[in-house]
Amino acid sequence: MTIGNAMKIKNLRFTRGLLLLSGLVAVAIAATILVAPQAFYASYDIELGGNVDLVNELKAPAGALLVAGFLMLVGVVRTDFAPISFGTAAAVYLSYGGSRLVSMLVDGMPNESLVSAALVEVLIGAVCLFGLTRLQREKTIQSHHH
Repeated sequence: MTIGNAMKIKNLRFTRGLLLLSGLVAVAIAATILVAPQAFYASYDIELGGNVDLVNELKAPAGALLVAGFLMLVGVVRTDFAPISFGTAAAVYLSYGGSRLVSMLVDGMPNESLVSAALVEVLIGAVCLFGLTRLQREKTIQSHHH
């Protein structure tokens, strides 16, 4: 095996692993909100009570998150789709984390669980953005060699 092939295998494992992680996290969170919103939000010390309007409003973005999670997972099995998967993951996680950070600046500090969620979202989003730029760089290098 050549060094180039070993690098491709390592990069493929990184790509697949990162997309699998980001996709599964998004799907799990979305599915939990859609199926058991009371339990999900209670884990963040947020009580929804019997407010059907609030539950409905929270489930709407969960549906979008579920679709985004599936888009992330497509890149695990179809490597040609990986740039779209990474772009989706970076956009979703950075927008969630970034919005939480803006809220912290404007509205004040939420509980520790929500601060942790923001940090995890920003971290996953940043790593996915790194993965996307890495894929684009490799594609550029390969196109110059062919």
